[in-house]
Amino acid sequence: MSPLALTPVTEAGGNVLSLLRTWPGDHQVAVGLSGGVDSSLAAALLVAAGWQVEGLTLWLMSGKGACCAEGLVDATGICDQLGIVHHVVDARDTFRAEIVDFLVEGYQAGVTPLPCSRCNRQVKFGPMLEWAQRERGLPRLATGHYARLRHGQQSGERHQLLRGLDRHKDQSYFLYDLPQEVLARLVFPLGEMGKPETRAEATALGLRTAQKPESMDLCLADHHGSMRAFLDAYLPPRQGQVVLADGTVIGEHDGIEHFTMGQRRGLGIAWSEPLHVIGLEPSTNRVVVAPRAQASRQDCGVGAVNWVSIDPPQAPVAVQVQLRYRSEPVAALLTPVSCQESDRQAGRPFRCRLDFDEDQFSITPGQAAVFYEQDKLLGGGLIHL
Repeated sequence: MSPLALTPVTEAGGNVLSLLRTWPGDHQVAVGLSGGVDSSLAAALLVAAGWQVEGLTLWLMSGKGACCAEGLVDATGICDQLGIVHHVVDARDTFRAEIVDFLVEGYQAGVTPLPCSRCNRQVKFGPMLEWAQRERGLPRLATGHYARLRHGQQSGERHQLLRGLDRHKDQSYFLYDLPQEVLARLVFPLGEMGKPETRAEATALGLRTAQKPESMDLCLADHHGSMRAFLDAYLPPRQGQVVLADGTVIGEHDGIEHFTMGQRRGLGIAWSEPLHVIGLEPSTNRVVVAPRAQASRQDCGVGAVNWVSIDPPQAPVAVQVQLRYRSEPVAALLTPVSCQESDRQAGRPFRCRLDFDEDQFSITPGQAAVFYEQDKLLGGGLIHL
């Protein structure tokens, strides 16, 4: 069946097709294709809605991996099916500098970096938009992310980012760091759909990726076989001590990069009660562990904050905070604080403190704290303690 004659088999698919056909402005778009079912259907829906569509895939790594060799083949196949042009852009140097080096330095410093949101900002969305406009004259970029946008209609009105309609698939958490000038030019066709509808529409179209399983791992972990294998490829073993909070030595480890806050399994320690990681000390190369009760806290700092759907608040504001991709949002009071000179120089001058209504387990430096008001993503930043 040709997607140009697509008859949606789900109500959600029909709603999206109608929305795309009445989308204001130019209907010219590059679609970021990973080779998965989500981006494939996003492209098919745009073609069916009559948009001028071209496929765009970033070459991030050499060798095997869901976002590399296999993904490139499937993305090319989808473009052949849809009858659209496919472009492959070599982004390996950018990915290595912005993500690989960033991860290695972060883990070496005793934090657990979040690469996906950084990759979206530094490697994918902005650079893809720039390439599409410069090389192909395409003003918009679409992806298969499960998130929604509410574009500002008046001059100076902010573009708002909302959760995807399917809360089980919502990916807005990883998009918190996108600037307004990027959000203004994005299209998320699947934001109003759920994964079952996506599979159903892709199957009805006979897309080659319709039944392709999802990649559940970070792309680098998938590429190397595991996150530990990735880190071992870049960091030599560094034997150190595992200690209790009072400094009592109870074990050894081969590198703090293999641990994260709250971790219980894989400590290699026999103790009278379960122990969790509560601290990583790069200066002493020590992993600090304690019972679960000591692994919780009621506050944290957040730096490099990007405000999305609202202007930066000048006074404390109550928010719902998501501390991990799969965690439920929790209530907190957000208080703006004075930024540091390093933040100003980096162009990220916003910082804040979060005071939670209840103690939170294993708040992890380097991960993102993302602020919501119901489905509206207000902003987010990187956790520090």
